[in-house]
Amino acid sequence: MSIPHLQGKAQTVLGLVSPDDLGITLPHEHCLIDMSIWFDVPRTVTGKQIAREPLSLDNLWYVRYHPYSNLDNVQLLDEKVAIEELMRYRLSGGRTVVDMTNVGLGRDPLALARISRATGLHIVMGAGYYVEDSLPPGLTMNEDDIARDIVRDIMEGVDGTGIRAGLIGEIGIMGWPLTESERTFLRAGAIAQKETGGFINIHTGRSPNSPFEVVEFLDRAGADVTRVVMSHIDRTLFFHEDRVRLARTGCMLEYDLFAWEGWMPESVRMVYSEDDPTRRADLPNDAARVDHLVALINDGFVNQLLVSHDHNSKTRLCRYGGPGYAHLLDNVVPIMRRKGMSLEQIDTIMVQSPKRLLTFV
Repeated sequence: MSIPHLQGKAQTVLGLVSPDDLGITLPHEHCLIDMSIWFDVPRTVTGKQIAREPLSLDNLWYVRYHPYSNLDNVQLLDEKVAIEELMRYRLSGGRTVVDMTNVGLGRDPLALARISRATGLHIVMGAGYYVEDSLPPGLTMNEDDIARDIVRDIMEGVDGTGIRAGLIGEIGIMGWPLTESERTFLRAGAIAQKETGGFINIHTGRSPNSPFEVVEFLDRAGADVTRVVMSHIDRTLFFHEDRVRLARTGCMLEYDLFAWEGWMPESVRMVYSEDDPTRRADLPNDAARVDHLVALINDGFVNQLLVSHDHNSKTRLCRYGGPGYAHLLDNVVPIMRRKGMSLEQIDTIMVQSPKRLLTFV
């Protein structure tokens, strides 16, 4: 079933818009977010001292390499800062931001609406539940109730604000195999997708097996897999043959950690294969990410690729020496062109594919 008034439209925090107005889109970002769920208390005396200090030039040297061990860093709570940072993207030609902050991450519909008005950007808000550990105590795990919450967020608005979500996600998966609660979240997402015609974004678990398990589960649950986005491919699948195998399922592959260069904190588990879970993997840099995209394009999957930054901490913002929301446009698109991507292919990835997904069917 689809919703007649939503069909053929995209839904932003300021209302329905024509998909043709979306333009260049960042499909996985956070304008405001409370990531304290990931706060990792340091064990060293130096780390403990810095852990609760405000982020500054005096401790940036430490926080850059221990980003989850500073509480201030994992909280983006200042609307004025968000507006300033997002305006850089707007001035570089960006038009739309998909904000994946949902239940468990401090979602604030009224703040997103204010930011949208101030920047002139279209902002699309997510619906659904993040990872289990981030959720409020006592939350029902009934899939029908969760699906009803998601549908209400899309149809009526969040928490009585009248500000409506425009997608289902990011649904949080921690690892592999799926827990029973995660299965409940996924079944609820599939139900909500069938009722609304929206697309689903998945925060994949930190295992190369996770995206395959999730897409198979959603397919069995009746979801439209072609309207399912697997996030964080650049920290999950490290071999081209695995990325091709996932693309052949029909889902979207999202490279959304642009500007994360080569490493992640030890607390973030990344492995090449579950056959040898002790062999740690490292993130590709931006040039290598583009190489991955080119290889997938050459294999015929240009229509299944998305790119973004997933900015969720202060060290990712320009005012703290980070790359900012304009990084893809200012720094990565030239790499794409140098490595042989055509303007049409870049437009497909950054404009046409997000537009297709954000359009309710």
